[in-house]
Amino acid sequence: MLIKEYRICMPLTTEEYRVGQLYTISKHSHQESEKGEGVEVVKNEPHEDPVHGPGQFTEKRVHLSSKLPSWARAVTPRIFYITEKAWNYYPYTITADGHSLQCSFLPKFSIYIETKYEDNCGDSENIFRSDKILGDHEVSFLDIAFDEIPERYYRSLEDPRFFSSVKTGRGPLREGWRQHTKPIMCSYKLVSVKFEVWGLQTRVEQFVHKVIRDILLIGHRQAFAWVDEWCGMTMEEVRCYERATQEATNELIGLVAPTISVSEVGQPTATHSAPASAPSTPLSDEAPDFLAPPKTRQRKNSAPETLTLPALRERAGAE
Repeated sequence: MLIKEYRICMPLTTEEYRVGQLYTISKHSHQESEKGEGVEVVKNEPHEDPVHGPGQFTEKRVHLSSKLPSWARAVTPRIFYITEKAWNYYPYTITADGHSLQCSFLPKFSIYIETKYEDNCGDSENIFRSDKILGDHEVSFLDIAFDEIPERYYRSLEDPRFFSSVKTGRGPLREGWRQHTKPIMCSYKLVSVKFEVWGLQTRVEQFVHKVIRDILLIGHRQAFAWVDEWCGMTMEEVRCYERATQEATNELIGLVAPTISVSEVGQPTATHSAPASAPSTPLSDEAPDFLAPPKTRQRKNSAPETLTLPALRERAGAE
C-alpha cells in the first residue's frame, strides 16, 4: 500500500467550498459523460454516523471503457467501471472504505481517501490521527495556479493565473499567493492506494497516485474558476442543481436508473463512515513505462473554452 497526503489550498472559505464542491462535482461529471460512458449516480441519500453525525452517502459507477488509454483497453474487459462509495460529513469526508472504490474486474485493487477541510494555508500537521497510517508518509503541496496539469485538460478560462472572479473580486493568483491571500482554505487528502499483485504493486500504485494528483488539481482549479456560477447558492439550491444534473447525466449515459433523491436531512440507511470525492477525470493516455513503450502522439493545444449542459437546458425549457 502506498500512502500520500495531498494539501491543496484555495482562495475560499471552507463554508463557501461546501457548496462549491457539490456544484463542481455535478457539473464536471455531466461534462465528462456521453452515451454509454460517464458517471452514473446509483444512490444519493442522507446518512447518519454515530461519530461524525449527519451526512450524505453517494454511490456512483464511473463507466470508462472507451476513455481508457490504449494500453489499458488491451487488458480490461469491454464493460469496465469503477464503483465509488462516498460519505460526506463536511468538513470531513471519506471516499471508499476498504473495498468500496474498486475496478469491476480487479478485486486486488482499491483506493481509500480521507479528506479534511480547514481555514488555513496547509500548515496543520498531523491532521490525520489514524491507526491506518503506519510510519511516515509523503506530504505533497499542490498549487492550483502553478503546478502543471495534462495539456489536454488545460482551459485558459480555468487558469487561476488569469481568472478573476466578478462576484468575489478574487484572482488572478500570483506567485506566492498562498502566503498573502485572504480568505484561504486547505483540502487535506490522505490517499491510500493498494494493488496486491506481486511484481506490479509498487509501479501501479505510483502510477495511480500520479493520476489522482492530476484529478485533484483539475477539480480544485475548476471549483475556483466556476466560483461566479455557484457563489451565493444555498445548500437547498445546490442540492436541486445536483439532483437535476445527476438525473440528466444518467439519461445522457443511456442507463435506466431510478429517480435520484437528494436531500440534506433524513434517516440513516446504513452505518458507515465516509465523505465526498473530487471530481472524476478521465485517466491519462500515457502508459507507464512498465506496461508499454512510449508513444509519440499529437496533443490538442487546449480544450474547448466554454462548457454547456444541453440536457439541463432542455429540461429547464420544458419546465
